[in-house]
Amino acid sequence: MKIFIYILIIIGLGLIVLNITKLDFDNLFAGESAVAAIGILAAACAILLMLILRTSLQIKKKDK
Repeated sequence: MKIFIYILIIIGLGLIVLNITKLDFDNLFAGESAVAAIGILAAACAILLMLILRTSLQIKKKDK
C-alpha cells in the first residue's frame, strides 16, 4: 500500500507539471488553459488525499 501511495503522488506531480505547461497566463480561464487549471487543482487534491491517507496509516500503525 505504501508503494502504491507514493506512485499515485508521483503521477499527480507529473500531471501538475504537464498541466502547467499548457497554461496560458494571459487568459488563465479561457479555453484549454481553464482545463489545465482544473487539472492542476484536481491533481493537487489527489496528492493531498494521498498524504492524508499515508498519515492516517502511520497513526493506525502506531496505535496498535
